[in-house]
Amino acid sequence: MTITLAAELEDQISPQEALHLAIGLFADDKVTLGQAASIAGISQPAFLQELGKQRVPVHYGVEELEQDIATAKKLA
Repeated sequence: MTITLAAELEDQISPQEALHLAIGLFADDKVTLGQAASIAGISQPAFLQELGKQRVPVHYGVEELEQDIATAKKLA
């Protein structure tokens, strides 16, 4: 997924606002954890910490599990 903002908005959005946008999209199950972290401009572990601070539950479904298993097999 690619989110394209108008140039004037992109210049005005703060890192905190980008984080709030990413959390909202993640909470609504519109983006994955990795995509949300990318939108926020932070690492996945840092994004997970932010989710914890905001008490946003982490949804980890079958699709994510399958992706993690495929990645682990590639790395093994």
